Amino acid sequence: MPKISFSPSEWFVGIVVSALSYAVLFYINSWLTSGLIYSLGVNWIYLPAGLRLFITLIFGLPGAIGIALATFAISYFGALPQDLTLCIGTGLISGFAPYLARVLMLSNTQLAPDLSNLNLPKLVICILLYALLSTGLHQFWYATMALDGAGTPNHFLVMFIGDVFGSLLLISVIKYGLDLLRHFKQRAR
Repeated sequence: MPKISFSPSEWFVGIVVSALSYAVLFYINSWLTSGLIYSLGVNWIYLPAGLRLFITLIFGLPGAIGIALATFAISYFGALPQDLTLCIGTGLISGFAPYLARVLMLSNTQLAPDLSNLNLPKLVICILLYALLSTGLHQFWYATMALDGAGTPNHFLVMFIGDVFGSLLLISVIKYGLDLLRHFKQRAR
């Protein structure tokens, strides 16, 4: 399996682009779906979940680090209690759950590191695996840190649904945008 490596400047760009795009989409999602919040950290539709997966599929480890840094900052300066341990754990889970899904997909489904053979069945498996990992780890962490209601089956189910729907919606929008761009390029010829 060929390895894809990044230069130090590509690492930096990957981390910065990942952190900034994730933070922007987090606040857009908060504005768009404010009526769909189930509880603290749990939303019926969570578009940033799709971006977490997309970023880590594209950038790998630099993407995971960028997401972890952005999530830590959003958590610490946002709605979560300003508990350093809670926010560090939340950041690490947010960044590395999709990265773990990426690693598991690369090693178990013959997915190429450059994603050249990514198809719909592999994408659906990746989304479900990521949503399961992310939801399970977040809910375990929140229950361990004694957040209100965290770790219950209802919180798990709503977060899982929100991550799956958010991933499907965001990746569908990206796919539609790429198809539209390709269509316009073909018409311009």
